[in-house]
Amino acid sequence: MAEKIAMLQREINKAIIGKEEIVSKVLIVLIAGGHILLNDIPGVGKTTLALAISKSMSLKFNRIQFTPDVVPSDITGFTVFNKETGAFDYKEGAAMCNILLADEINRTSSKTQSALLEVMQEGKITVDGVTHKVPEPFTVIATQNPIGTAGTQMLPEAQLDRFMVQLSIGYPDRDAQIDILKGRKTSDPLDSLEPVVTGRELLEMRKAARDVYVDGKIYEYVTDLCQATREHQLIRLGVSPRGALALCSMAQAWAFTHERDYVIPADVQSVFGDVCRHRIIASPKAQMESLSADEILRGILESAAVPDVTRQNK
Repeated sequence: MAEKIAMLQREINKAIIGKEEIVSKVLIVLIAGGHILLNDIPGVGKTTLALAISKSMSLKFNRIQFTPDVVPSDITGFTVFNKETGAFDYKEGAAMCNILLADEINRTSSKTQSALLEVMQEGKITVDGVTHKVPEPFTVIATQNPIGTAGTQMLPEAQLDRFMVQLSIGYPDRDAQIDILKGRKTSDPLDSLEPVVTGRELLEMRKAARDVYVDGKIYEYVTDLCQATREHQLIRLGVSPRGALALCSMAQAWAFTHERDYVIPADVQSVFGDVCRHRIIASPKAQMESLSADEILRGILESAAVPDVTRQNK
């Protein structure tokens, strides 16, 4: 499995230059079985990242550009009457795929957002009383643009909570930017990508990650961290129980990708910010002091007691 993951990282990094850490985190989310929210400015490679993942894994990819006129049936599909058979035929929506890029999710109506988030939560679609299961694996990569939010419909907290992590690709550094310019001079790097992992192998990785051992002290550590966000004087809304479950799943996937069959505190610490930053709401005092969610979460990590968990505890 480790060799397959390394091959997958190398393949995706051909198209996403200088962002090895982000690529690694996205793969960990895929292995953990979650969905990804990219809160990022335009043009940094969000679509390229989603396309690179789908091409490297032989997965079906769909993209939907959210605008105010996109309706729920664009996502879920709809039925039409077939005169020849006298029955209603189901026409698939954008969600019938393995990787769905939901571009600028905050630019569509709350009703349409809810339709997508229902699919994310349940892994199935019901149209006119008939249930259709989405393909496995199924992952949503949704994007939000933090700049130019006029006319947008921001996701409420209950819907944000359905994303396992929030990540940001950000600008490339100078050397990476030069490499991008050189690489795009004659061809598109996406054209050179080859499938190295199948959807079936990804599902096997997910099962193996779920089997990674979690010591009782790790469960207590995760609980203490999440409880700290709920009681912190600078946080108005803390991490939910769903967030705590996501933190455990991400820690297991992190351990799995680092070739360990048990979770250690460092695994939890490595993913804590990504899992929790979009799940907390800072208090007015924190906002007045211009404290970011990441700064508050770092403080919680630094003040929390770290359990002693080694292989011998297993």
